[in-house]
Amino acid sequence: MQINVLKKANEIDDYVLLTIKKHIQNRYLDMLMLRITSLGNLGAVWVLIAMGLLLDKTDRMIGSIVLITLVISTIVGEGVVKHLVRRIRPCNEREEFKLLIAKPTSYSFPSGHTLSSFAVAKVLSVYFTEYRFIFIGIALMIALSRMYLYVHYPTDVIAGIILGLLCANFVLIVI
Repeated sequence: MQINVLKKANEIDDYVLLTIKKHIQNRYLDMLMLRITSLGNLGAVWVLIAMGLLLDKTDRMIGSIVLITLVISTIVGEGVVKHLVRRIRPCNEREEFKLLIAKPTSYSFPSGHTLSSFAVAKVLSVYFTEYRFIFIGIALMIALSRMYLYVHYPTDVIAGIILGLLCANFVLIVI
């Protein structure tokens, strides 16, 4: 039973990625997705927001919480879960597709960009409710860019969302 579920999930993953490749990918989205995914490189957009918050005396604590969230989400995703699951990336499974970015060397599951983005977006949304749709929108676009660029499966992204929200909740409870 468990093997059938995993097999079906892999089939859906492959179908979604191939559909993106065949029917959605184009040179305009290529340029856009490269820019969007770069926002998540090393948590760049979230680090910039945190730095801005750290410069403001009234929001300094929130900036610290954002950085703590980034560190915890990175440890959970990149340091623990990826090494437990050890899933090969789609770009390594099907090398006939030309990548628009350098081939990542880490494992695929979960998407680290997605995990950290959703973790920080959730934390920021708690403190700045009026901007929550912007934060979640940025996180969602980063997540979608990872599939578009063929470096993550949809289930990697879904796991990143779930783990990111769990990390955010942990930080919000502890702090």
